[in-house]
Order: sequence, then structure tokens, then C-alpha cells
Amino acid sequence: MATIAFDIEVAGFPWSEVDEITRGYLLHRAKTAEDRESVPDRTALFPGLGKVIAIGMWDLERDKGIMLLEGPAGPEHDWEKVAHSKIFRGSESDLLRRFWEIVGKSRPRLVSYNGRGYDGPILMIRSAQLSLRPTVNLVPYRYDIKEHCDLFDVLGFQGGMRENYSLDYWCRRFDIESPKGSIDGSQVGRAYREGKIEDIGEYCLRDVRATGELYRKLEGTLLPHFKGGPA
Repeated sequence: MATIAFDIEVAGFPWSEVDEITRGYLLHRAKTAEDRESVPDRTALFPGLGKVIAIGMWDLERDKGIMLLEGPAGPEHDWEKVAHSKIFRGSESDLLRRFWEIVGKSRPRLVSYNGRGYDGPILMIRSAQLSLRPTVNLVPYRYDIKEHCDLFDVLGFQGGMRENYSLDYWCRRFDIESPKGSIDGSQVGRAYREGKIEDIGEYCLRDVRATGELYRKLEGTLLPHFKGGPA
């Protein structure tokens, strides 16, 4: 079975484009005045209120990556920004179709960091909004990591630990080069508005590569103790 790490970046819809009823609903759900004030800047976090602009994938066996990135459509080609990677550009629908084609064809073990809580649901919901049918279920049974190994969930012992930590935190604990670069997840929206789409793609793919390296560190140590983990 192939093993592919994945991660996405989403650009939230402008608050002005969100209908009045939905805006009121989201503001009502906010628990504090501070949360309420930040809601307009966090549309990417709400299902169905953002578009997928980047999907990073890293094949752990081949040690090669591919960046599916929003932009003018063109043939897949080598990408100099990240070693051993290719880039495919197109519309949001093009990116999603290519993602589902890759995972549907090879049926790999997917690896993510919080992919069960965010990336997987967002990819499936956004695809449905665009009338695209997902080829696999990205959020299968939580306690079996054979199809989708979410390292956020694993390192939280599937809800057993009271607190969870960032990918950057765990990379530092396991002596993996931190994926932190010129931007981080909180700056994606601004970077997108500024037209820095390739910077977003580079950040995303480096995140994916670090996730894959973390998986390798755990593959023969922690993961065999989880249902569906490598023997």
C-alpha cells in the first residue's frame, strides 16, 4: 500500500459576499465579544465558506511531492521551489478532480495532521458543492488508521490526552526541520489577497513533507500500537 501525506490551504470568502442570514448565524454562535469580532476574518474555517486554493501531496515511498495550486491551467511539470516535486495548476475544480483521481487510483494510506478534523471534511464538502464526487471517504472510522492516519489524533491518543499540540511543536520534539517559513496558516488569507499564491503552495508542500517525516518517525514506534497501523 502506498502512503501519501496531504494538506490543504483554503481562502475564505470575503465577509461581504456571505449572505446576511449566515452572517447573523455565525456571529450568534460566537461565544465571546473577541470571537465575534474575528468571525469575518475566519470564513476559511467554516465548512462551505471558502475555496480550496492549494492541495499538497507527498508520496512517502518515492519521496516525491506534487502541489495542486490555483492558477492558469497547464501541464504538470517539475517545480523548483521544493526539491523532488511537481506542480499542477488549474481552477479549484481542476485541483479537486486531480486529487480525487490520485487517491482513487492508488487507494493509499493517507497521512495528515488534523486531516480528520479539517482537511478531509473540507475537501469532501467543497467537492460536493462543486458537484464533484469524492472517490474515497477521507473521514473513515476514527479508531482504525489503515486508510487515514491523522497524526494529530494519534499524538493525542485519539482523545486520550487533554491537550493537543501543533505540527511545528512535534517536529521540534522529533528533530524534524520545522516547516515554518515566510508565512504560516494564519497568514494564508492575506498572502492570497496579495497574490502570493506560489508562497502559499510552497508553505503547504513543506508542511506536507514534514508531516510525512513525522509519520516515518512514528511508523515503527507508536503506530503499530494503533488499530490498522503498520506491522
